[in-house]
Amino acid sequence: MPDEGKNIRLAARKSVLSRCVAWMRDYMKSYYNEDAEIQKAMLLKEAHTTRVQNIIRELAIHLQLSEEDVALAELMGLLHDVGRFRQFTVYRTFKDHLSEDHATAGLKLMEEHRLLKGLLPWEASLVCFAIEWHNKKAIAPAPDACHLGFAKMLRDADKLDIYHVLEPFLPSADGSGVSPNFIEKFVEGVQCDYTMVGTEDDKKLVRLMWAYDIYFAWTLRRIVEHGYLEKLIRCLPKGEKVELGVARLRGYVENKLKEQDDIGFGSSHECENMGEM
Repeated sequence: MPDEGKNIRLAARKSVLSRCVAWMRDYMKSYYNEDAEIQKAMLLKEAHTTRVQNIIRELAIHLQLSEEDVALAELMGLLHDVGRFRQFTVYRTFKDHLSEDHATAGLKLMEEHRLLKGLLPWEASLVCFAIEWHNKKAIAPAPDACHLGFAKMLRDADKLDIYHVLEPFLPSADGSGVSPNFIEKFVEGVQCDYTMVGTEDDKKLVRLMWAYDIYFAWTLRRIVEHGYLEKLIRCLPKGEKVELGVARLRGYVENKLKEQDDIGFGSSHECENMGEM
């Protein structure tokens, strides 16, 4: 019976989520360190993990996902940064291009500890796809609307909280202004290459440009409500091109907030026939 199958899926996903919550709690604490710098980073990522799990749950409910799909979304939020703890402890940085891709490292860790045991192969595929692409410049071509939809949710939830995390660390201008290639991208409304950041003002533009990579109006509305974009704009250097970029961004945000959010699928069960990972 359809309802019976739904209840079985819900019970299985909640069981996996509950087990992973307990495992993740112990795993994060295992990286607590007497080194003040490492400990601060561990606590920051621990708090980020909890918030992203909560944010993606709220977003999934807003998108009217089923209870079992909400549980799957939470699992993605919980595990998305599992690779971060070892990364910072070993390399003393969260910059992937200076250490290792934390999403790839996280997937290896998940496989090693069989964290997705209890999920069907197509369910595990959804989780792994979303985590694999949550930190990339763009999502790779997805096998179907379900994979794409969950990946969009995770990227949105992650970025919303990253705005929160980075707000206290708004960099002061260093007098260098904005790099020419960055200001041109800003005027065009095109994403910048993080690895090419040259000045403190470049970092502000990178954060502002994330707004173009937000998929759901629900997420962007919360970014606007918290004032994250306007705080960054007020700290930008003056200039004609900066003003053009800001005007484009504000226009984009205004239009985006008028959109009706749509996840693009009815249920993750539509992905069941996609096969194993």
